Amino acid sequence: MRTLDQIAGFTQTPTGLRAEIAGGFTLHLDILENTLARVRVLPADAPAVTGTWLITPGRPVDEDTGLDPEHLLTPAEDVPWSGRNRSDLSGFTCPAVTVEEVDLEADGPAVTGMGRNATDEMAIFDRPRPGQHRIIVASGDLRAVVQDIPLRICWQVRVDDGWTTITEDRRTGGYEINPRTGRVAHYIMREPEDRYYGLGEKGGDLERTGSSYDMRCLDAMGYDAVETDPLYKHVPFIMTRRAGAGAAGILYDNQTAAVLDMGRVKDNYHRPFISWTAEGGDIDYYVMVGRRLADLTRAVVRLTGDNAFLPRWALGYSGSTMHYTDAPDAAGKLLEFLDLLGEHRIPCDSFQMSSGYTSIGPKRYVFNWNRDKFPDPRATAQAYADKGLHLAANIKPALLVDHPLFDEAAARGVFVTDAETGEPELSLFWGDRGAHVDFTSPAGRDWWKENVRTKLLEMGIGSTWNDNNEYEVWDDRAVCEGFGSKAPLALIRPVQSLLMMRASAEAQREFAPTERPYLISRSGMLGMQRYVQTWSGDNYTSWKTLKYNTRMGTGMSMSGVFNVGHDVGGFSGAARPSPELFVRWVQNGVMHPRFTIHSWHDDGSVNEPWMYPEVTDLIRDAIELRYRLMPYLYTALYLGSQRREPIIAPTFYADESDESLFVENDDFLLGRDLLVASVVEEGATTRTVRLPGVPGGWFEFDTGVHHDGGQTVTVDAPLERLPLFVRAGAGIPLAELPDDADIVTTTSLEATGRRVVLYLPERVTDAQGFLFEDDGVSDAYLDGDGLWLRWSVDADETQVRVHTERAGRFAPAWGQVEFVLRPGDDREIVVD
Repeated sequence: MRTLDQIAGFTQTPTGLRAEIAGGFTLHLDILENTLARVRVLPADAPAVTGTWLITPGRPVDEDTGLDPEHLLTPAEDVPWSGRNRSDLSGFTCPAVTVEEVDLEADGPAVTGMGRNATDEMAIFDRPRPGQHRIIVASGDLRAVVQDIPLRICWQVRVDDGWTTITEDRRTGGYEINPRTGRVAHYIMREPEDRYYGLGEKGGDLERTGSSYDMRCLDAMGYDAVETDPLYKHVPFIMTRRAGAGAAGILYDNQTAAVLDMGRVKDNYHRPFISWTAEGGDIDYYVMVGRRLADLTRAVVRLTGDNAFLPRWALGYSGSTMHYTDAPDAAGKLLEFLDLLGEHRIPCDSFQMSSGYTSIGPKRYVFNWNRDKFPDPRATAQAYADKGLHLAANIKPALLVDHPLFDEAAARGVFVTDAETGEPELSLFWGDRGAHVDFTSPAGRDWWKENVRTKLLEMGIGSTWNDNNEYEVWDDRAVCEGFGSKAPLALIRPVQSLLMMRASAEAQREFAPTERPYLISRSGMLGMQRYVQTWSGDNYTSWKTLKYNTRMGTGMSMSGVFNVGHDVGGFSGAARPSPELFVRWVQNGVMHPRFTIHSWHDDGSVNEPWMYPEVTDLIRDAIELRYRLMPYLYTALYLGSQRREPIIAPTFYADESDESLFVENDDFLLGRDLLVASVVEEGATTRTVRLPGVPGGWFEFDTGVHHDGGQTVTVDAPLERLPLFVRAGAGIPLAELPDDADIVTTTSLEATGRRVVLYLPERVTDAQGFLFEDDGVSDAYLDGDGLWLRWSVDADETQVRVHTERAGRFAPAWGQVEFVLRPGDDREIVVD
């Protein structure tokens, strides 16, 4: 690896700096917004990949965005199929910059705050050296100090009348490139107070400090939720919290396999550091700064694309198990599931069909219907539609060599190929060898969309489950069409996953143009939030998994992917969960955006809501609670899409000034106003919770009991109770469940009443609340066909006064909202 060293010359550009680095390298530094910048370090000023599928900058969000039909955040234009040109700066405001070279002898390190006045053996790197450059690129309250010998950058934010360092490259060398192998690395100083988060779906604690992570996508079935790494998704986004300075995020626009070391490595020749090392591609990253970690979540979503506004039924319970579609009478099993839902009065909105419907013998053949198992797929789909439920079908982006469509697809140029032979590249896939679909080939994309339409959508299967899309093709001869410019698969492996879900989404949208598409994907990269709901893959049945899957979900959400969930009950393992574990897992799962009970256990047992008669009532209660909360959840889904507010988040997002909240815990926020304290310990009947210090404190959801914020409390948590807390001043919109529905669905809630339960302290002034409703399926809300209901509340010891404002043309069947007070609050309530 070659450490980049001296600046040979530089010029100012409209957005920053272009510098020639000794050895034939070029540094580009651009300030794109007042809190966002970009750095590229390129050999011969030529990127390894000319396009990006990660970056699609959106409009900023202000205090009114999304809260009425006049201030909607309309969906941004998607990235071109062939990728956005990496030199394209459209969508950024690109504020005016100044570029100034500093006299090192006159100013020294104290002017820039570069490093600390160290007295150790590394101090030579803090002092001026002959031939050094120090160049300051500034705009508003953000500036970069670029220094060489060796090359590194220090990022600073204005605090009061001075500059404070928020993140800086390692002073003993920030950048390394191996021109022979293509390997690249970036090194960043680590101060003792720095704490690291982000990286998406990773096991173990939410805080990443001191650990190292492999960023590549694998089919990690049965993973250990603490130890296993890598997992399914590629999210190279580091979030740094520096006490007293704020927060900084670094997002690498490089999709090759990489290792992100968050301080596990120690090297006596360098002060403490963290690093990103990729097997190829470019050093191309974005730096974003904010006062809080929560600011970085919004920033990364604005940069990489807003979360899809899914149809409302995506929030309903979705049944699933591999056992049903693997059974000889698979269609009968699916119909029996409908009967059992009605018999046990379990609300449900969909069923996700595993790949057994495609089997020939023991193997799976995507888009092939096994007519012995499903004699009439349309009839099965219609039976679900008649009950108001939807079907989603599992599809995989590879064809086994004996697939009935293999030769036809190969002839059409559908597959990733071997660079030496030009033939389809063959790799292991589900017990045989297979070839992967190349979505950078128009032939591959079109073939895929055609089969989604004819084999699924026209059969009445309206949704796709994009699975096994990790693209585990490790032969370095594997090449993609690259939209006419062939590229090694190794450079864009997660891009294939992203384009797969995009192709599926387009097929669904083209088939049903008036409906918002719902689809899910197991693997992917940041940007996947534009298309899909996702989950933490094939987890293992254990209390440990329940505990740490929650942190995986909040890690994904912090990193910008909001529509997440887990296989409730555990997908794999020797046997199904115990009754206690299953109840606690369902109670946890109903508080996530995606709620699916799924399984494939070694003993053939199936995770089903009614599998333990002694706790079926508790399972039903938990699922019914989710459906009662549907107006709240749907509003949170809407705000996630419109205002970039995470649907779930760590509790410190409510109060980042409380250091106690940063201690690892099992709590999370759901939407703006709920705190979920899941029980994740076997045998526990109480729950200890650290409550964020918000004005007015918190109320228990079911009892109305009040607790001050900024303290630790212990509450009762018998098996039948999920401790939920409501932020003081909030109103929680609830739906009434219908009594006459065969199966309660989100659609059946459309005509039932709406009630907002107000959780108010003794005195409150102008407490704000919001509810969004529409038809639940279309984009008509973008033209004003929605309901935007805002309310404000004033209260004293004797009376509560509610003022409401309605906007939008949508007239819900339930008519008016009823406002009521929490349990134990008997004040008079007046609504105008």
